[in-house]
Amino acid sequence: MSVAYKNRIQDFKVALTEENINLQTLRELCFNGIPFEGGIRALSWKILLNYLPLDQTRWDSFLKKEREVYTQFLKEMIIQPGIAKANLGLSREDVTMEDHPLNPNPESRWNTYFKDNEILLQIDKDVRRLYPDMAFFQRPTDYPCQLILDPQNDYETLRRRVEQTTLKAQTVNRNRSGVTNVSSPGKSLNLYPSNEYEVLPNGSEAHWEVVERILFIYAKLNPGIAYVQGMNEIVGPIYYTFATDPNSQWKEHAEADTFFCFTNLMSENRDNFIKSLDDSQCGITYKMESVYSMLKEKDQELYFKLEFLLPDVIRIWDTLFSDQDRFHFLILVCCAMLILIRENLLAGDFTVNMRLLQDYPISDVHTILTKAKELQDNS
Repeated sequence: MSVAYKNRIQDFKVALTEENINLQTLRELCFNGIPFEGGIRALSWKILLNYLPLDQTRWDSFLKKEREVYTQFLKEMIIQPGIAKANLGLSREDVTMEDHPLNPNPESRWNTYFKDNEILLQIDKDVRRLYPDMAFFQRPTDYPCQLILDPQNDYETLRRRVEQTTLKAQTVNRNRSGVTNVSSPGKSLNLYPSNEYEVLPNGSEAHWEVVERILFIYAKLNPGIAYVQGMNEIVGPIYYTFATDPNSQWKEHAEADTFFCFTNLMSENRDNFIKSLDDSQCGITYKMESVYSMLKEKDQELYFKLEFLLPDVIRIWDTLFSDQDRFHFLILVCCAMLILIRENLLAGDFTVNMRLLQDYPISDVHTILTKAKELQDNS
């Protein structure tokens, strides 16, 4: 570790131990990357994402309250809707005269349960393959949710709920001779190959299951947007950063802290995930047009006729989170990526350029961020 890097860590420690944290000072430090050592990155992200208050004296009471709120979400949205065998005042009968699986009433808890399962299956498909280039999300967490996994209660986990849903929902195909074939959609679509994931013992859960729970609760609390593919790519790096925090007191609560940080981030960016707003001034189409407009301004000739590995994503997010107008800076990053390969793009045709963008050739994210900052300074 170089002297300069040690000094940088010390600068962060000083900034993060102030009774009242100077947000501008912290942002300036974070813009050039945040050290992982000592949990500095995880703590900085919690502040930059407007989760932790700047007044450190409030942290203990604030965190206690937020984590209690999240526990209540678990009880209301994971435990109660599931078919539990517990006798803690939270369980319900499978079938009653008032409510049963075939009840057509939209207010039926069973009807809600089945609709939730449709969203859950979408989430499950995405999170099981989260960052497949690294094993982290397939490994068991050191802090499984005891509230749900306690064998004395035998609550239905989301994983079990998915398994039950794919078994119960059947696809019926009728061939030319009139013979009906009934098969599990999971099997017919090969969604869940039996040898793809290690089966964890009872009482354990993989990190992807924690991410699944976070996204499911978010979808339940935000029915207007629910779940859209791509949210898993946003919550994944946040959870990874918090779940690998070297400070066990923070690491233990990675799930709750990730949920609230993700919720705060989505509150700034949720319009990009609402299809009906795609063509409005706050939608994704408008944002993409902003990239083209900025590119036309910065590089007229290039105005024409992705994916990073997780460590690089995290480094980019250090800078994005530190910028007060973080989503505008994201547009600058997109422009910088295009300008840095302008000669290749100008020389290639559509097919070649699409391949180039899908397999972006510059792996040094510092180069991209430096160019984006240059564009920002010249605006």
